[in-house]
Amino acid sequence: MMPTKVTALDNSKPGRSRDHGSTAKRAGTTHLTSESALPRLLSIDEVADHLGITPRHIRRLVAERRIPYVKVGRFVRFDPSSVMSWLDGARREPGDVWDGVPRRHSR
Repeated sequence: MMPTKVTALDNSKPGRSRDHGSTAKRAGTTHLTSESALPRLLSIDEVADHLGITPRHIRRLVAERRIPYVKVGRFVRFDPSSVMSWLDGARREPGDVWDGVPRRHSR
């Protein structure tokens, strides 16, 4: 009779399923699926390129906390949906009043 070869990856015991509950599952954390995948966060350069402004100006907006951002460790990242909402809030229509003072229109 030949002995059964056990590989390093196959450490399951006979009669038990291989997925017998990981620590993350027991702790009550959820796992990401393709349906609930995280949005791709944008870098400073990507946001600046998209908005047609310099990365330096984006850094200034971040320093002044005028644009929504996320800190991931030491990196500054931007959620595209938050940036779009911010842009919608910054939109001005012709004839809008700015800071209580009507805009002057050039002739």
